[in-house]
Amino acid sequence: MSVHEPTVAPSALPAATTKVVSGALIALFLANLVNFFDRAIPSVVAEPIKAEFSLSDLQLGLIMSAFTLVYAVAGLPLGRLADRGNRPKIIGAGLLLWSGLTAATGAAGNYMLFILARLGVGVGEASFTPAANSMIGDMYPAERRSRALGVFMLGLPVGLMLAYFTVGKITEAFGSWRAPFFVAAVPGVLLALVMFRMRDPERGGSEHTAAGAVLTDDAAITRPIRRLLSIPTLRWLILAGLTFNFAAYAVNSFVVPLLMRQYELKLTPAAAVTGIIVGLTGLIGLLAGARLADRAATTSPNARLTIGVVSCAVAAPLTALALMQNGGSVVAFTALFAAGWLLAYGFYISVYPAIHDVVVPRLRATATALFFAAMYLLGGFSGPVVVGAISDWFAQRALDAAGTGTLAQYSGQGLNSAMYLIPLMLVLTAVFIYLATRTIAADSTRMRRSLESR
Repeated sequence: MSVHEPTVAPSALPAATTKVVSGALIALFLANLVNFFDRAIPSVVAEPIKAEFSLSDLQLGLIMSAFTLVYAVAGLPLGRLADRGNRPKIIGAGLLLWSGLTAATGAAGNYMLFILARLGVGVGEASFTPAANSMIGDMYPAERRSRALGVFMLGLPVGLMLAYFTVGKITEAFGSWRAPFFVAAVPGVLLALVMFRMRDPERGGSEHTAAGAVLTDDAAITRPIRRLLSIPTLRWLILAGLTFNFAAYAVNSFVVPLLMRQYELKLTPAAAVTGIIVGLTGLIGLLAGARLADRAATTSPNARLTIGVVSCAVAAPLTALALMQNGGSVVAFTALFAAGWLLAYGFYISVYPAIHDVVVPRLRATATALFFAAMYLLGGFSGPVVVGAISDWFAQRALDAAGTGTLAQYSGQGLNSAMYLIPLMLVLTAVFIYLATRTIAADSTRMRRSLESR
């Protein structure tokens, strides 16, 4: 690792370092959009899939969670690969793989084949986020990183919003829940061709000393996982990611079924309402929050994380109040849940940049992969599965208490009760981010000194 004095004035630095939105960032945003569009399709068509394959809510939850297993496990070696190899080409290969297997999901003839295809999608998508986050860390300095990551993470709400607003209509137009999977495969292939032509940014190229010197990170690192887990802030952020993803995947998986069962909406309007709750809110939350987070980061090392603490803490009671509607006013449910989820997006613009603040450039893709392994293996997978299993239990309990009717009659009530785990997980997320605010100053200073000492 070495410190190189810049040979050009700051105004002559590469374009990616002098403006927030660049062509490379737009391409990464579009790939992220396709990523989350593909993920959302099973959630939108959950009820038709459940009917065709005769599934319980637990089995439905397993469908939503299937890809997260290999996503989490494959992410670690693919993250290490991204720390050593050409990141745009790794992303391009992943796009081709997950797009092809998204189409294969639509062709699945039974429950097991559907799950196997989703597992394959997880392998492809696991190559994307660690490499993309690492690239953004090398393209933008710390004071603009929240806004850059905010633009990148806009792919999440925009992808979800497009899915929830269009998948129902595509399903109705073709008369089959399988059609959206085939449609979604096309843009992924086109974006892969773009990624194969993209230049990989210099690792550590956005790190500067106060005097303007560029800090590059050229040394090989042994025992990377052990080194990462020795960073207290990263450990707290991993726990925060676990609890937040539990809540997020439960929301993405079950809001459409809840609206259809408990509020008696049809598929298309239920999906559109969900698009407002999890998609439209993200546009506001990420765009407004990212600039605020970058400003906060200039005042103190822990100020940006404090935004995440407050936003998740306030989101929890709002989502609980939404669930307390329990089949009453769909307008009140939508307004309360949307307000809560808008605030919940503060997690992304506070936690993701903080990882870059405490991890050296050479380990950022691996750190992201480790962070996502916990998020998806313990959070993203368990959220839909646990909520689905508890939903079945509550529905059976209600049926036994009534002594009449069918289990399907009580499935909405059971699901509504199970989803109270969402505000609980948001409270835990706020607690873990708060604990990270107590250690980030020391950890970020240690990271900078590590770069300057080589």
